[in-house]
Amino acid sequence: MATIADHDSYIAAAPEAFRPVLDHLRDLLRKALPDAEEMTAYNMPGFRIRGTVVASYAAFSKQVGLYVLAPAISDHAEEIAESGLRASKTGVTFPPRKPVPDDLVIRLARASPTHVDG
Repeated sequence: MATIADHDSYIAAAPEAFRPVLDHLRDLLRKALPDAEEMTAYNMPGFRIRGTVVASYAAFSKQVGLYVLAPAISDHAEEIAESGLRASKTGVTFPPRKPVPDDLVIRLARASPTHVDG
């Protein structure tokens, strides 16, 4: 994907099959993080609170990634594994046909700002 200016541009440039998942993730993150500012960094759309990126998402060739602060992932590691999802230190990846459950997205997003200093 080319360099993006905002969430809308990123989603519009994503493969068509990914767009509904990306739109849905964006909506869930907006609801979970009402005080966050939408921004882009590292060529990904994300959400920032007090200068810290607390959540972002991305489309890849075969999967979608949801990225939050590392403590949020570790706090929910068991739940992520039970959902059959793959997690790294700061993210969860999944195929667009098997997205992260909405309630888990919300819990991961809300857990991230609790780890922001300030």
